Amino acid sequence: MISRALKLKRNRKLNREIKAYLWHLTGVYNWAIKTIELRKYLGLGYSAFDLFNLASGHAKKCGISAQALQGTISQAFNAWKRCWDGLGKKPRLKGVKNKLNSFEFPSACKLDKENYRIKLPKLGWIKFHSFTKGLPEGSIASTVRIIQKASGLYAVVVFKETEHQQVVLATNEKIGIDTGFKDLLTLSNGVVFERPTELKKSADQLAKNQRGKSKKKTARIQERIARQRKDRNHKISHDLIRDYKEIYITNDNLKGMSNRFGKSVANAGLSQLRQFMLYKGSSCGRVVKLVESKNTTVTCSNCGSLTGPKGLSGLNVRDWVCASCGTSHDRDVNAAKNILNFGQRYCLDNLVSVKLTKLEETKQIFV
Repeated sequence: MISRALKLKRNRKLNREIKAYLWHLTGVYNWAIKTIELRKYLGLGYSAFDLFNLASGHAKKCGISAQALQGTISQAFNAWKRCWDGLGKKPRLKGVKNKLNSFEFPSACKLDKENYRIKLPKLGWIKFHSFTKGLPEGSIASTVRIIQKASGLYAVVVFKETEHQQVVLATNEKIGIDTGFKDLLTLSNGVVFERPTELKKSADQLAKNQRGKSKKKTARIQERIARQRKDRNHKISHDLIRDYKEIYITNDNLKGMSNRFGKSVANAGLSQLRQFMLYKGSSCGRVVKLVESKNTTVTCSNCGSLTGPKGLSGLNVRDWVCASCGTSHDRDVNAAKNILNFGQRYCLDNLVSVKLTKLEETKQIFV
């Protein structure tokens, strides 16, 4: 699937209609959340289809699209499902401090790319800005989500495309990546991606507006910072997937690191960057694996001895010499080399175990 965000051209009528949709769908979302919780407690059915039947005819009474109502019910059901699967917390009800800012049309919508407009159920044709680029040719829009942001209204369109191929180099190079504090990324071949500085100006503006208690300007700046971070992560992941055939990334506990070290970790967007590399690698035929980072810093990449700097007190040690073999190491480059070695060893062990399993299955067939 490929998604594209189209910025809609706003007018008074559209603003009034979207505001009415969000008002009614907030009540629908809260009703669905409480109904699912009650029906599960009583041991009754709590599938999305049961809720669709219970809400039958409600969209016509409110003057909204039935598809938007179904999409909101599915959103509430998916929120509970993530909670039961251990992927998220208990869903919160929507209100003044936790506003519903989006809703979805789950069925296909018409898209007129030549005239830059999209047709939505009950809302009709809506124009979007022509600076939107990268729309797939001949693709069918499967779902559309309307999102209200500080900078305006957006229609996030999902196209029925299975793969999105980018141009990659014909190479067999393998790389290990260590995420750090001093630098954003350090590769096992010595290449370093420095910590981003493009967010500093926006962060200063954000602090001024927060002190001035300007909520609208604060929301706009926060959105701009998120876009800058996303754009930078897309560019870095694009370059890495293009240049390397196998990529092994340290699987650090970024949430725990953020809680301990705060803004320096959160602003880097390392989790987003890892996700970009994972999905781009899978669509381009690259090998991208997460590798556990235990002992990658203290292990000598040359002899394997555990002689490196340890603990929080050792974070200031950026260069060290192995006491066993005398090899001089840069802390981050050495960790990246260990990640590459550990990742290759893990993949090789898995390949051998799969082949042995298939061999045993073959023997059982002929016995």
